[in-house]
Amino acid sequence: MSTEQVEDLVRFAEELADAGRAILAEALSRPPQVESKADKSPVTALDKAVEQRLREMIGQRYPRHGIQGEEFGSQDRGAEHVWVIDPIDGTGPFIAGIPVFGTLIGLARGGRPLVGVADHPVTRERWVGGEGLPSRLNGRAVRSRRGAPLAAAMMSSSSPDFFAPEEWARYQRLRQQVSWAVYGGSCYAYMQLASGRIDLSIDCSMDVYDILPLEPVIRGAGGLVTDWAGRPIDLDWKGQVLAAGDPALHAEALALLGR
Repeated sequence: MSTEQVEDLVRFAEELADAGRAILAEALSRPPQVESKADKSPVTALDKAVEQRLREMIGQRYPRHGIQGEEFGSQDRGAEHVWVIDPIDGTGPFIAGIPVFGTLIGLARGGRPLVGVADHPVTRERWVGGEGLPSRLNGRAVRSRRGAPLAAAMMSSSSPDFFAPEEWARYQRLRQQVSWAVYGGSCYAYMQLASGRIDLSIDCSMDVYDILPLEPVIRGAGGLVTDWAGRPIDLDWKGQVLAAGDPALHAEALALLGR
């Protein structure tokens, strides 16, 4: 795929982000209407409204593309191009009024990440990435941090609650080797990794819409995202994730997790 074609898809992904931000902006000052899904995770009326609107826009512009969304499932998932949508990543922080949540929009081609956008309506920050393109924050190129030793690394994780006991034991092996660990940043922490503020991000119990949209941004900033076995992120991925701003640091962390 040519650079021009990727840029066209990135522009459309930003149009989707604009639409999602407009819906959220009208409602940020009001308490959200919260329901519980079958798995007891929270969902709001805004999650559904944003995803529905983005699905409509994709269907109008690219009717032959598939869609995988958190709230309404999959549609034509076997298509060559599949959009991956998380209308509000970090629904818990959103409900609590903690402004680390964002709308995630990704595009996979042949099952692999091609384009990614993370839009944060409260801070008005938007990270954008695409295959072969430098990643950007509000139009400015970003680079992940390299060269920091593991002992000086800053690490993030969304929540200790996401880890099974065996996973937590493996996580602790890594935690004991880094300098700092911060929790609760959701997708915002992964984008700070792309911007060079965080060195490692690690999570479990994630789904494809949580990570695939972030992968092109991190990769375009110089970082690396895999599962805990070192396998790349694709449309079939689910579960454990390890992201690093420095591929060498990623290899060190992976070795500790795999013991």
